[in-house]
Amino acid sequence: MGQFYNQPDFGTTAQTPQIVTKGQAGQKIGNLNQSCIYVGTGGDINVLIAGSTGFNRKYSPVFFKDVPSGSVLPVIVDYVVVSSSSGLTTATDLIALK
Repeated sequence: MGQFYNQPDFGTTAQTPQIVTKGQAGQKIGNLNQSCIYVGTGGDINVLIAGSTGFNRKYSPVFFKDVPSGSVLPVIVDYVVVSSSSGLTTATDLIALK
């Protein structure tokens, strides 16, 4: 999604990420394979920006605080992280758009 090489300016697929039990430190939610996130019910959200993981790359989640309900997080992500040293993901009803 967005103005990237070989991608249209709108989502063409959607999936509901598999949610793991809150509180499992460092636990990731599915590989979203470079998607943006629709947040159905607002809250805080930890994400791994696309390309920030992989061989010889440091695990570095980015924490977005108070993401409003019904909004699209304007970044391309590979994972939603349940919790990190930054805080706990509290946003729910997430949909991965690609």
